Amino acid sequence: MAKGNNLLIYILTLGVFGIINTEMGVIGILPSLADHYNISVSTAGLLVSLFALTVAVAGPTMPLLFSGINRKKVMLLVLGVFVLGNIVSIFTSNFTIALLARVVPAFFHPIYCSLAFTVAAASVSKEEAPKAVSKVFIGVSAGMVVGVPIASFIASATSLQMAMVFFAVINTIAFIATVLFVPSMPVKEKLSYGAQLSVLKKSITWLSIAAVILLNSAVFGVYSYLAEYLKTVTNMSSNAISLMLFIYGGANIIGNIVAGKLLTHSAIKSVISFPFVLGAVYIILFFTGQFTVPMAIITLIWGILAGIGANINQYWIMSSAPEAPDFANGLFLTSANLGVTFGVAAGGLFISEMGTQYVVLVGILSLILSLVTIFLRTYMFTPTQQLSR
Repeated sequence: MAKGNNLLIYILTLGVFGIINTEMGVIGILPSLADHYNISVSTAGLLVSLFALTVAVAGPTMPLLFSGINRKKVMLLVLGVFVLGNIVSIFTSNFTIALLARVVPAFFHPIYCSLAFTVAAASVSKEEAPKAVSKVFIGVSAGMVVGVPIASFIASATSLQMAMVFFAVINTIAFIATVLFVPSMPVKEKLSYGAQLSVLKKSITWLSIAAVILLNSAVFGVYSYLAEYLKTVTNMSSNAISLMLFIYGGANIIGNIVAGKLLTHSAIKSVISFPFVLGAVYIILFFTGQFTVPMAIITLIWGILAGIGANINQYWIMSSAPEAPDFANGLFLTSANLGVTFGVAAGGLFISEMGTQYVVLVGILSLILSLVTIFLRTYMFTPTQQLSR
């Protein structure tokens, strides 16, 4: 049974990697896509921004609509939609069709990711659930970090179409693995839509959503401008910047593994400590970011913390509404995307008004506000005996 559960989690991780890879991988080939469709790079950026916006909108609704259907059938439907979208993207020369080939799958993105977290957690004991979820998060991190340079390399070494083939192949492998190795998973207890939506009546849910938006803003409000920071503040070369981004990405994956252990053994302490630790890293970054060696060390630690933070966000919302896991994971995806949107916008504002070095303040301010919501939830809703965990 343990081997079967491990295989299931590996397949879920691969599926999440394929879906996130489709979402983020095009970042590495945006200039090539702009040339291919004879449009500006900013217009080509719609392939990323509209995808993310669609995920944010679909986050709470789509997982809810599909929550009563056999898990395996839903997984196959989503992966099938992504494969078809990838195939259309390979062959179309029309930008509008290419945009539709990404926006349509984006509606299904939250369904698979939400299911992956829920199924992984349900496949093991309650105590081991954070570890199982952290393994799926490795697929998220790899999709965000590995897909960009791989797609860019394939496009430059072969052709743009072959880079798009890479996205299709990963999703096809996940589809075939699901067909062959994932057992049928009918929903044993179907929750009504009303029962799931009722979690929105609880203040603990809204405090958790606010915390996740602010924590994600704290991470992505600064990370989104890391390349710019390394270029203008640290004065690194483009090759050195690429290396630093790889370091951050690799550290992110390590952070996912660490998070599984932390949330299994000391969940509340981990959540409360996170803003303080990341805040300390940002303060050090602010004062030593112009020096190459300290910046490299900071990037490594920061990457690990970002991986831990992603798991903390999912745990924080999931634990606020355990009675509606699919809907809770959908809320997590929407909150995370809103946090990214808010953080990136605030970061851009700080850079334009004060300079690149001051983008760190977005992270620090977001962390201070997140602490307010975390403390409110912790002391309003956590039994005293659990605070020691």
